[in-house]
Amino acid sequence: MTDSEIKNNLDNIYDRIRTAAEKSGRRLEDINVVAVTKTVQTDRIQSVYEYGLRDMGENRVQELLEKYERLPADVRWHLIGHLQTNKVKYIIDKVEMIHSVDSLELAKEINSRAGKHNRKIDVLLQVNVSGEETKFGISPEEVYEYVNEIAKMDNISLRGLMTIAPYTQDPQDIRPVFRNLYNIYIDIKRKRIDNVSMDYLSMGMSNDFEVAVEEGANMVRVGTGIFGKRDYAQK
Repeated sequence: MTDSEIKNNLDNIYDRIRTAAEKSGRRLEDINVVAVTKTVQTDRIQSVYEYGLRDMGENRVQELLEKYERLPADVRWHLIGHLQTNKVKYIIDKVEMIHSVDSLELAKEINSRAGKHNRKIDVLLQVNVSGEETKFGISPEEVYEYVNEIAKMDNISLRGLMTIAPYTQDPQDIRPVFRNLYNIYIDIKRKRIDNVSMDYLSMGMSNDFEVAVEEGANMVRVGTGIFGKRDYAQK
């Protein structure tokens, strides 16, 4: 895929986000786009950077580490995939945000490692709204317990919630998933819990980001929509 094709894809995505945002009474500027760079070559990521997008999301620690060294220092890296506790130490000083906190054990490890680097790291709590066994994340019923426990951790700032919706041919089918998490997000925000600021609701990917935005998402994670199908190997 050429630079111009990637930039055309980004133009199209931002146009679609603008339309979806307006349906929910917001503006394009209210929505944060994270470019999902899993298996994407660094020259293609550079095209996104030159377009002006700075937020890049990686699923795997090893890929993030490799690309971190090869791309501009002002890229804001997001760890969006499942994170094992024994790998936290490798990325704790390199990422802007960890989207996939799905256990208290992981949260405690992030807190401990962040403390050793004298930083407070932003995280999102991953919620498995649909209850799919193949997806990580806590259940909606566990959210409030996790929020209260993470709020006590000195080196973590809980900034919001994240979910991965089931894949479906018709994104309209999963609208209730996004709506459910939005309601939880708003409820937590209203509680005004210390050390918890519900700033980000990370929902929606290439297949369903428009519905997610219409239902309240203010952060979307788009990979295929920008880079095309991942049928090439990273160099």
